[in-house]
Order: sequence, then C-alpha cells, then structure tokens
Amino acid sequence: MERVGRGGGDCCGSSADPRSAFVLSNLAEVVERIFTFLPAKALLRVASVCRLWRECARRVLRTHRNVTWISALSSDPCHLTQHSLVRLVAEELENVHIVPQTVLYMADSESFINLEEFRGHKRARKSTTLEAALALEKLFPKQCQVLGIVTPGIVVTPIGSRSNRPQEIEIGESGFALLFPQMEGIKIKPFHFIKDPKKLTLERHQLTEVGLLDNPELRVVLVFGYNCCKVGASNYLQRVVSTFSDMNVILAGGQVDNLASFTSEKSPLDIDATGVVGLSFSGHQVQGATVLLNEDVNDEKTADAAMQRLKAANIPEQNTIGFMFACVGRGFQYYRAKKNVEADAFRKFFPSVPLFGFFGNGEIGCDRIVTGNFILKKCNEFNYNDLFHSYTTIMALIHLGSAK
Repeated sequence: MERVGRGGGDCCGSSADPRSAFVLSNLAEVVERIFTFLPAKALLRVASVCRLWRECARRVLRTHRNVTWISALSSDPCHLTQHSLVRLVAEELENVHIVPQTVLYMADSESFINLEEFRGHKRARKSTTLEAALALEKLFPKQCQVLGIVTPGIVVTPIGSRSNRPQEIEIGESGFALLFPQMEGIKIKPFHFIKDPKKLTLERHQLTEVGLLDNPELRVVLVFGYNCCKVGASNYLQRVVSTFSDMNVILAGGQVDNLASFTSEKSPLDIDATGVVGLSFSGHQVQGATVLLNEDVNDEKTADAAMQRLKAANIPEQNTIGFMFACVGRGFQYYRAKKNVEADAFRKFFPSVPLFGFFGNGEIGCDRIVTGNFILKKCNEFNYNDLFHSYTTIMALIHLGSAK
C-alpha cells in the first residue's frame, strides 16, 4: 500500500485492484465497517494513510467507549524475570479496541515487589519495585494516567468475557489492569496525597483540583491508603477520607501494601512514603452502590443475602464494574476451607458484571446507594466505625452510563 499525504487523494496505491481502490478511497461506510474489526493501535496506524481513513478511524474510536481489562492469574515458568501482568499487558494491548485515558492496575505484593529476589536473584526491594512498575507504565500512551498499587491478594475476572467466573487469588502471582477510555459526560481523576509531618492538614484547593470538593457531579470515590503499618499512617488516611466522607457519594477502598505507579506526578515515587491515592468518578450518568459484609457474613447463605442487598440497588448492569475489597483474614480459611465464596456469590447475582479488587489490611466503605438522590445509608457525621473496618469485605458497583 502506497502512503499518500494528509491532503487527501487515493488511499490505495496504483498496484491495487481499481475497483477495490475506488471502494476503499471513496466509500466511508464500507471503510468504517472494516475498521470496526481493528484494534485501537491498528486504527491509529491506518489513520495516517489518507484523510478519509483518518476521519473513519476517528469515528470508529469514538464508538469504542467500554471499559476493558487485562488480567493475569498465574505465573508462566518460561518468563521467570518478568511479572505475568507486565507480559500480558504488552501482548494484549495490541488487541484492545480502546485508547486508554486512565489505567488502574493492581498486582500481588510478593511477586510484583520482590520478583527478582523471589526468583533467586539478589536485588534490592526498591529497585525491583520500580522496574516492574516502569515496565508497565511504558506500555501505555504517554498521555494516559496510570495508578498502580500492590496488595497481599488479588480478585480478578479472567480476560475474554464479562461473564467469566471471577477468581479470589490469595496466594500466587496475579494482577489486572483496568483500562478506562475517554467517556462523554464522565470524568475520572486520579488523586494522591502524601503524608507530610510538617503539614498535617490538606489545603482546600488540593481537594478541589482532583474533583473531591466543590464538585456537584461527584458520584464515586475509590480510595486506598498505602504503607499504613507506619506510625501515623492510619490517622492520616482517616483525616483525608473525613474531608469528603459526608457527601452524597459512594466511597470504597482499603489499605494496601504499596503505591507502585502514579504517572500524574512527574516526580519519582518514594516507596517508603505514606499516603492516600485513588480515583474520583464524576458525571450525571455515574451510579454506584456498596454493601458491607461484616463478620456475621461467614457462609454461603449470608454472603448471598449481602449480594441481595446490593442487587436491590437496581444499578444497571451494562457498562458496570464490580469491586471487592476484602480483609486478608477472610477468603479460604475464613469460610472453612471453601474457596471463592464471596466472588461466586457476586457472580450469582451479577453474572455479566466483571469483578476486581484485592485482599488488603483494612476496608473502607458502608452500605450506601447513590442513584440520583436516593441513599440507602448516609454517613452524615464522619465516624470511624461507619467507614473503616477489619475482617470485612466491601462490595461495590460502579455504573458508567449507557454505552453508545
């Protein structure tokens, strides 16, 4: 194929069949139909061929607005020096049909942080953390905002279908990357607050800039405290959350081991620092709900009952993502050697909603539904017992509007 200038003209070279060349150079409907089968990277390449193809590629990309994910459930013995999530993202990004604007990834702490040491090599923990994270960041477009955290265990839906059975991976190499495209009427903003002993309070403008204050369209906040085992870390997390916890929004998350990526900031990460990160979701189309599975939820029957409460929120299931933030003390042992109890309960009631999340060191959330003005439970006054928990699970739904 002969490349032509941006000014227009034939999109096919002189060696092409004249009839095919005419169709591909002049009939936008046919070109667009063909382009719908191409992944995003291929569309960006063909967009440089000619003006017609560029316009068709842009129109097709605007129709690809669904959240996509890439998941890794186990290590491959043929790739001992690279975390499986890094390898699979590199492979699968060639096939996705969206251009990611925001990425949220989570990976297991043991393999992602201590990968080379775990494989028998003698390397510093800090070095290996940055190597895996930087390798992932380089795979995404430069303008893409990447937030990455590492946790003791991962909850992930296998790639391929929204109806695949989600897996609770408490031990072993695992991870996922959620890819959010630009969506009309929806804003997703990453935020990051670092604990500074010299400055204990947050400035109002810091919260406003990331959509957490003075934002009437704010609907959902995912929030994660990292390095929370350090002195003063939990208090700092509570202080940050208290600034927006009394609003009419869904709040869900937990405490994780480390922050691995935050590309919205140009300065390099300090993995020894303590802080709070997350994503804010704003837009009239956004709906959400959370339920708390407390210590009384300890078998399949009570887990199903909790999912029924979430189902009663009547959140549309199309273009919706599920999140599960569980304590490391739950899972296999908590349910008397039964695996995947909570993820299976979720799938029973939401068979077409993919589920993602982690096993961490503390959970954030409560029973709450935000669909318009209806609220199941509103935590008007900030109360540690309402939002911060241990030995519990938070299940959340985030609906991102009708996919067009």
